[in-house]
Amino acid sequence: MSLTHFDDQGHAHMVDVSDKPITARIATAVGAVRMGAETLALITEGRAKKGDVLGVARLAGIMAAKKTADLIPLCHPLPITKVTLDLTPDPSLPGIRVAATVKTGGQTGVEMEALTAVSVACLTIFDMVKAVEKSMVIEAIHVTLKDGGKSGRFEAAP
Repeated sequence: MSLTHFDDQGHAHMVDVSDKPITARIATAVGAVRMGAETLALITEGRAKKGDVLGVARLAGIMAAKKTADLIPLCHPLPITKVTLDLTPDPSLPGIRVAATVKTGGQTGVEMEALTAVSVACLTIFDMVKAVEKSMVIEAIHVTLKDGGKSGRFEAAP
């Protein structure tokens, strides 16, 4: 198996997708921010000094998905048609579970946009409550669904 982001001489390059057909594409990624129960309560009860932690993190994730090509050197800029972020408090973690779904009609997939959305949403959560807990852990960021294009559908095992 060859890596598409390298040419015959091993130099990094942006993959030419101009001959690929435009198809509906979707990707979902997930991750979590693990924290103490007290910090989780601070977030869910709306007592964080910086404001609405989950609302700000949701917006940050949406913005990040739209800026992915500016952050990842060989990522194509894409006309994103939809970004959703679900931020779910989970007392059993304890922490916040984050899921992002990104859609486009294009010539390449949106896995990087979904991963970036989750990553930045998690970082935003961390930033907004780091004053009360510096030991939070961002974890398990990965793609759970990818569909569209030549390689077809991928779903991570549950």
